Amino acid sequence: MRTSSNDLVRQVRKHRAESMLGELVMARVYMYADETGDLGYGSDAPYFGIGTATYRGEHSQALWAGLELRTQLEAKGVRVQHGLHAKNDSRSTRNAMFDVIAHQAPRFDTTFLYKENAYARVQQRGPVYLYQQAIYLHFKEILRQVSCAGDEVFVIAGHLQTNAKRAASYQAVRAVCSQIATDRTVVPCVWDAPSSWGIQVADYGLWSTQRVLLGRTSPWHVRCVEPTLKSVFKPWGTP
Repeated sequence: MRTSSNDLVRQVRKHRAESMLGELVMARVYMYADETGDLGYGSDAPYFGIGTATYRGEHSQALWAGLELRTQLEAKGVRVQHGLHAKNDSRSTRNAMFDVIAHQAPRFDTTFLYKENAYARVQQRGPVYLYQQAIYLHFKEILRQVSCAGDEVFVIAGHLQTNAKRAASYQAVRAVCSQIATDRTVVPCVWDAPSSWGIQVADYGLWSTQRVLLGRTSPWHVRCVEPTLKSVFKPWGTP
């Protein structure tokens, strides 16, 4: 049977549509995560928070810009051997970092747990369980917003600070990823924050958002974070 020109056109269009759909669905998504506040219920920090900076697909230029920033800071005499950390960095370093973030415009999402409202049974299970709850409540919502069925999602989270909690934090991230990976592949990566530009970006976005939440100042927030801040989730309420 001979194929008409119209049939060929339809076949080509169908092939193109299927290819475009495949590219859309079979994407790689990189969700860089960091935490803020401590895991103690009796501390001065009212919230424990998780924040993500999400880059969809190839983002080598973003990683290169992060390297360039660190090397240029070193050239000016600013030591950044442990990466960038918003809480500890100087104002001038924050200015430079937020300028890069504004240019890259990753998607920011945040989840803050108001610890005073935690159920007694949650508090009794200890600090690592609080961390796991924050990870779960954040990712079960946001992961489906930033990815599609069939995607491969890399959850790249920063280690908790103390060595005793590092193995536990990896297991917590791994457990949460296994729970939410139903129709897509979710790969847990728990790394030292200085090794990952994306985790440092997440730290900055979370730091700025938390300051606004607590009624403090963040002169960079409106220009550099707010335009791509998609969520400030407070599932345990507020004071």
